[in-house]
Amino acid sequence: MRKNVKIANSTIGNNQPVYFIAEIGINHNGDIDKAKKLIDLAVMAGCNAVKFQKREPDLCVPEHQKSKMRETPWGYISYIDYKHKIEFGKKEYDEIDRYCKEKKIDWFASCWDKPSVDFILDYSPPCFKIPSASLTDIELIQYQKNVGIPVILSTGMSSTEEIDNTISSIGLDNLIVMHSTSTYPCPSEELNLKMINTLMEKYDVPIGYSGHEEGLPTTVAAVALGACIIERHITLDRAMWGTDQAASIAPIGLIRLMKHIREIELALGDGVKKVYESEIKIREKLRKV
Repeated sequence: MRKNVKIANSTIGNNQPVYFIAEIGINHNGDIDKAKKLIDLAVMAGCNAVKFQKREPDLCVPEHQKSKMRETPWGYISYIDYKHKIEFGKKEYDEIDRYCKEKKIDWFASCWDKPSVDFILDYSPPCFKIPSASLTDIELIQYQKNVGIPVILSTGMSSTEEIDNTISSIGLDNLIVMHSTSTYPCPSEELNLKMINTLMEKYDVPIGYSGHEEGLPTTVAAVALGACIIERHITLDRAMWGTDQAASIAPIGLIRLMKHIREIELALGDGVKKVYESEIKIREKLRKV
């Protein structure tokens, strides 16, 4: 039986409810009020956690990208200036921490560099999330794993060899692995949901799914295939400005998705054949022998 992993008060793994992460990421567009509205949405829909992204732009943005100009809500500015504008600092994260505690929802972040790991650690996160882009940065992953809290590893844009190498380097203890395809939005033919089963057969850890598709049914299918933790980007409006908005779920979609996931959990059952009380009268009426 696959190992379970504990995130805050939730157990992730065998015969446990699906743990749903509402990825806010940078869909707040640098606005703390929008971030709080997204937290409210996640709470209303019944999500277990919200996730943000934390990075030091000067460290994370490649040099050749920093001076590139682009249209933004703040005007026509350089990419590095845009990344600074959209990045939350201590004031905003203090409010996020306070608000999530008030709303009784877990929160954590994907940290793209060591200073960001140290920054988020001040808030005692229940786990760390490794973005697919960082899967080959074993030094950064090990830095987070050494803290001793669970690490959720996304495997988008990665080869089998890269995934194997990273997991063999960091070990299976306190690890959750997420199948993912890093295309935003991702077409159905590239979701490759059967990889969930491949990962389940290969690694003795909880296996999840981080989806970037536009629809809902394929995420529900991931649960039916055995994913015990789900992550989807959420947004207030898919027409909002931002690179992740189109691959995110709007409010009505999130409410529907959570309802479908909980229904699928009930429908899957325990795999043990039984005659239900509701069947007995039908059996007595129709069975001749």
